[in-house]
Amino acid sequence: MRIAVFDLDGTITSGDSFLPYLQGWRRRHRRAGFLRRALAALLRYPFARDRGRLKSELIQAGMAGATRDEVRTWTAEFVRGLDDEELCPGALAAIARHRAAGDRLVLLSASVDLYVPDIGRRLGFDETICTEVAWRDGRLDGSLLTENRRAAEKRRCVEALRARHPGARLTAYGNARSDLEHLAIVDEPVVVNAGPALRAEASRRGFRVADWCNK
Repeated sequence: MRIAVFDLDGTITSGDSFLPYLQGWRRRHRRAGFLRRALAALLRYPFARDRGRLKSELIQAGMAGATRDEVRTWTAEFVRGLDDEELCPGALAAIARHRAAGDRLVLLSASVDLYVPDIGRRLGFDETICTEVAWRDGRLDGSLLTENRRAAEKRRCVEALRARHPGARLTAYGNARSDLEHLAIVDEPVVVNAGPALRAEASRRGFRVADWCNK
């Protein structure tokens, strides 16, 4: 059995997906005080350096209190709107190759479960693992239910995946320095869409490198 683990932002997509998702929501649902709360969260970040907290605070500033139907409607529009500008051709080709080979496809992302599972379903993934967000009484709370699925937490997720599928051979694709944590423990690590410094580090470690985007 072979499992192919794909990062999302910068690997399958040409850039970040979280901020465009929030920005699209805000254009449709104006909220007083959003900019003030978002700016306060951004100003706190350099001191705490907690990406999970920042993510939660931005969701709470812009989306807290939204109903499931409201979020589902925007998510469907957002995911449907991902096109050739946002999706890397090389990533789509790699997904298709793994699917044709009968491999299990896993989408592993630090982005949130408000929309990442929908992207996974659109692209035909068998499983999605991402940062989970809390709801309360049918309305979006915005606090995180899990650790931010990044760096060491992503590595822990891959270790858990291997434990669930003993004997499986793992291939993983990532684009950021933080992805080196989990790429280091798979059988076939691939760094994609990386800048010169990360490409050099990947080559030093013996990781394969690839360019999947047209940009």
